[in-house]
Amino acid sequence: MSRLEEPFAPGLQPERTLLAWRRTCLAFAVVTVVATRFTVDRLGPAAVALGILGSGLAGVTYAVVSIRYRRIHESLAASGVTGQGALPLALAFAAALVLGLACAAYLVVDLID
Repeated sequence: MSRLEEPFAPGLQPERTLLAWRRTCLAFAVVTVVATRFTVDRLGPAAVALGILGSGLAGVTYAVVSIRYRRIHESLAASGVTGQGALPLALAFAAALVLGLACAAYLVVDLID
């Protein structure tokens, strides 16, 4: 096994972080799909659009996190240092925002009816 294929640290912090991000992305996707299911009767196509957008953002976040992990791993193995980026956090925030918008729209439509 080459140095780049082995885990960087005995504590495996980058691996634990990757797994936590993956669980978060999966949770966003599942909750978005469930919210879509329960709001589609009231919101119609808007619920479907929000569901697709939210699930898509969760999927993109999952892919970005996986790529980021690989870059961090390679950087740590090569030089022992790594840079920080906020793209995964921004995408996760966007997914949470879409889910919040779907819930708010559901409540507004429910109050109007």
